[in-house]
Formats: sequence, structure tokens, C-alpha cells
Amino acid sequence: MPPAFFVKKTFPFAALLLAGLLAGARPGRAQQGPGARPAAAIANPVLPGDFPDPSVVKIGDTYWASATTSDWGPIFPLLKSKNLQDWTLAGHVFPQGRPAWADHYFWAPEISQEGQKTYIFYAAHRQGGNLAVGVASADRPEGPYRDHGPLVGQPDGSIDAFPVRDEKGRLYLVWKEDGNSIGQPTPIWAQPLNAARTALTGEKKELFRNDPNSWEAGLVEGVSMVRHGGYFYAFYAGNGCCGSGCTYATGVARAKALLGPWEKYARNPVLASNDAWKCPGHGTAVERNGHWYLLHHAYAAQGFQNVGRQGVLSEFTWSAAGWPEFRAGGVPAGALPAAARQKEDVRDGFDGPALAPTWQWPLAAEPAFTLKNGTLLLGAQPAGSGAVLGHGVYAAAYTALATVVAPGAVPVGTAAGLAVVGTPDNALALTVGGGAVRLWQREKGQQKVLAEAPLPAAAGALTLRVRVTAATQYQFDFSPDGGTTWQALPGTKAAVDGAFLPPWDLGVRVGVLAQGPATSTVAFDQFSLTSQP
Repeated sequence: MPPAFFVKKTFPFAALLLAGLLAGARPGRAQQGPGARPAAAIANPVLPGDFPDPSVVKIGDTYWASATTSDWGPIFPLLKSKNLQDWTLAGHVFPQGRPAWADHYFWAPEISQEGQKTYIFYAAHRQGGNLAVGVASADRPEGPYRDHGPLVGQPDGSIDAFPVRDEKGRLYLVWKEDGNSIGQPTPIWAQPLNAARTALTGEKKELFRNDPNSWEAGLVEGVSMVRHGGYFYAFYAGNGCCGSGCTYATGVARAKALLGPWEKYARNPVLASNDAWKCPGHGTAVERNGHWYLLHHAYAAQGFQNVGRQGVLSEFTWSAAGWPEFRAGGVPAGALPAAARQKEDVRDGFDGPALAPTWQWPLAAEPAFTLKNGTLLLGAQPAGSGAVLGHGVYAAAYTALATVVAPGAVPVGTAAGLAVVGTPDNALALTVGGGAVRLWQREKGQQKVLAEAPLPAAAGALTLRVRVTAATQYQFDFSPDGGTTWQALPGTKAAVDGAFLPPWDLGVRVGVLAQGPATSTVAFDQFSLTSQP
């Protein structure tokens, strides 16, 4: 049986050619910080997989980051790194359940530190209301976190909060009014924040808003700020964030005083799509060894929305005029060498006392499970696609396998298997149950069987496999002998088109599933996910 869990990252030496930083440097002198060391080349994505809206802060000698999880739990990953490129998952802000005031759309966690406290400002959908900004705090960046509830929730929605002190040291919260959700402008507001960061005080003031006649179009959002050379600089995203028709890009504005007046850079956007990365935006600026970077998300041109918005690190310098200028990479956009492509492997034999923290589940249907003697026992659910435990994927092409223990003993009316899930209402799955192996599709809540075959006789275990090519083409088969021989279901020579799977704001998840009565339990003894170059 494979090791209980491991994740392997590979950053080959050829990746030193720079895996496609997003935008070219513009003419003019550029400045680094005083005493800057030579910059290390960046092998992007530094956060492979689905990590939208990343934020980052340095605490002591360690960088800490988080990212959107939307409707998947556990909520908000906590990642740490010494160099901004090699990241380890250290836990989650809300490892189980969710804050009592919110139900879904857990977006844009902004991590910050002051004194001995770590704070996470985040957006979520208020139960019975609209999007609002909440805050949680902890005595250590890895948690545990205490939620303090919502701070602001305007009728149009409030998202993308960022704490900042003004030029006089007064603490403010900056956020976006989500007017684009109803076809209205999107003001960026600032309002004083109490010392405990649990309530707004005073009056809010608008800093700037979207220009509908510019590249920003219907919105500006995702503001993060740094102070440099006597100015506050606001990095922000504009236009459409997500999906195959995304138009996102990154701009910057500056002001001498936090409350303005604010000036947008005449050469915006400073980051835009190229042949390697699409729709870059919503990130946090951070300094390391005298070099400046923006940790933001972007879609890889290959794999696009099925993988999701990945964490990308882009270096910039300060021009003679005092504006951030992003550098070109050492290779042309889209010419990423094959040796620089990342490979991320997951293999779980369920041997440990607890499930590995990389597993995720739909927030609306948190599954019941236990680990026993190297086996995952997953309780079934009757609604949607059933009980799901999944992993984000790291590349457009990959192979995933799951082994069902005692497939002939799967309870009546229950299906156990391997699934690719966008939402509980959109999934592809290869399952066993009722004496058969079935390939089924669930689209917009309507489920249908695509193919089926009799369960192989005397199969003590059945290994199920999905191979994915071109991001949306899914080929399923199964093996009764641990992977020595493979069988396709009748009529499934061609791949199934899974373009319908990803939701508008996230990539897909691949993992194990149990669909059926809540009294049923099914068993798995291994899972693996291997990215293909």
C-alpha cells in the first residue's frame, strides 16, 4: 500500500529560465530597494492548483498566505514559505464547519499581522442577506482562529477587505462595494477601524471607482496597498475575473494621503494576459531581499478554468517616476520549456490517524468519514452527487485512481467510486454498486448513466481510473487486478466532454464519492493523482 500521504513538488533547474512572468518592463530606469540581492528566477505557478485571490504577509522570517475557497471546505488554506516560491500547507482558518453568520462564497481572505495577533479579513455570503466582510484573529498565524463576525455588509454586497494605517498611523479598513452585481459602479471605500479590528468607526470615504470607459469596464476590486517613496500604492484588479471569457487585468493607483486624492497610472493595466497566463489579478505586494513582488492569481493558458486560478509570483521594480513596472521573463510568453513544467503528485493510502489536510469537500454537504486500518470509510449522502472528498488538480492533463474495497459488498442503492466534481450538481463519476460498474454524468442537477458493465466476478477490490487530456476530455476505465489490466465500459472508446463541470469561480475537484442512503458506508484503500507534462 502506498505511503499514507505525500505531495511532491518538482522545480527543475531549467525552470530558472523564468516560467512566464506576466508583463514586459516598460522603457525607463527602474529601481530596486537599497542593498537588493540578485533576484532568484521564479518557476510559476508558485501555488499550483486552485488558489484564487491570494494574499501574503511576512511574519518573523516566514511568509504566510491564504486564498479563496468559495463553496469548498475546509475554509481558507494557511500556507507558509521562507522564499515566496516553495509553499507548505500548514492548516486552515476554519478547518471544520463555517462561521455561524455565513453560508457560502468564502472569498478573498486577507492575512495581516500586527503585534502578536494575526488577522484574516474575508468576504462571505451572510445567511439571509448579501455578501459581507468578516474578520477572524489568532495568537499564531497557524491558528486556531476566533471569528468575530461581519464588519460591513452593504445592500449591494461588500467584499475584498484590506486593513491599512494612514499617514498619521490611524487604522482603516479598505473594501469594495459590490455594485457590479446589480449593474452599478464599484466604489472602493475606506473607514476607520477600531483597535480590536472588530468594528468600523466614524464615516466611510470613497477613494476611487471603476471607469466604465476604460480597461476597467464594469468593476475595480481586490485592492491591496503598500507605502513607498511617500505614496500609498493601491494594486487593484479590473474587468471580468473568471471563466472562459475572463478579461481581468491589474492596475495601480497612488496617493500621498490614504483618503486621497488618488491618481490612477496612465499606463494601466500593469499586468495583462499573454500567451502563458490569462486574466492576472487580485494579489498582494510583498518585498523580499530588496525585491518587490505581487502574489496574484492567473489562469494558465493550458488547462484554464478546469484547473482554476493559480498562484503566480510576478516581480516588479519602481520606475524613476515612482510607479511599479513589471519585468519581462527570460523566455517569451508562451514559450515555457517542457523541463520547467511542474509536476505535483498526491498519493494517499489512508494509513494515518487523520485525513490529510489537502482533502476538500462541498461546504453544503460536509461528509462523515473515518480512517481505520489503512482504509477510508466514507458515509454516503443521498442528495446531489453524494458525499464527496476531493483534491484540486494541478495541470490540464492528469491521471487519478481510487480503489474501492469489497465492491460486491457496496450496500444496496449505494454507489461508490471515483469522481470529477465541479459542484454537487455537476459531476462525472465511475462507480460500483448493485453488481455493476457505471459511468454517469450529473449536469445541472440531472443525472444519467452513460455506460455500465457487470462487476467482475470475485473482485476483492476494484481500481477506478480517470485520464484527463486537453483539460476537458475525460476517459474512465477500471482494473480488477490492481492496475495490471484495464477495462473500458462498453461504448466509451471516446472521451467524455467535461466542459460543463467547473463553476464560474473555481476549478474542478477529483476524488472519491459515496452516493446513496445516509445509513450506507463504503470503503477505499488508496487514491492517487498524477499530473502529466
